[in-house]
Amino acid sequence: MLFFRSEEHRQGWAQFAPEVAEGHIPLSELVKLFSGDYFKRRLDPDYMSHIREYESGFINDLRQIKEAGRFWNLQANADE
Repeated sequence: MLFFRSEEHRQGWAQFAPEVAEGHIPLSELVKLFSGDYFKRRLDPDYMSHIREYESGFINDLRQIKEAGRFWNLQANADE
């Protein structure tokens, strides 16, 4: 995982590949994805009884990332 301080810094990186640039997403989006109840509440005693509820929130967040482009659509990439 690489972190860049700006878009210009990312584009100036020696290994920058414009064809996969759509797969680059901001850290704030990853934090949002992995800070939902699906991950935060794993140690709750009633976690399994609420798993469907937590999964739906995670899936909604994941869909927003998939909208970032084809790179995050794992099914489409598997079909190639």
